[in-house]
Amino acid sequence: MAVGDRSFSEVVQDVIRNVQEIVRSEVRLAKTEIREEVAKAKPASVWLGGGAIAGIFAILFLLLMIMYALALVMAMWTAALIVGAGLAITAGLLLNAGLKRFRQIHPAPERTIETIKENLEWAKQQTK
Repeated sequence: MAVGDRSFSEVVQDVIRNVQEIVRSEVRLAKTEIREEVAKAKPASVWLGGGAIAGIFAILFLLLMIMYALALVMAMWTAALIVGAGLAITAGLLLNAGLKRFRQIHPAPERTIETIKENLEWAKQQTK
């Protein structure tokens, strides 16, 4: 059967099948892109979590420093101040590293959006 011999309903059915396949492909692509971005987010979350824990310990030791400074000998609070400041610096570095990694993540499935736009443009041209 030649292409010109097909009925209108056959052509419409072919178009519908093609659109369904395109939509399925776009969904698969979107899932793949989202999985890739989630995989990028995991290490950044670990860095932020480590920075948060170090920050909590920094606060704890700074509070201990105040307690020892008010209660007793200079040497005790000096030691607590050194430990607290070291933990605060560590927390800042870890949080900064985690934020840098989060900035590299793009949650929108950009390739999928682009191909959907192309497919819609193609479909508009086919209906003219």
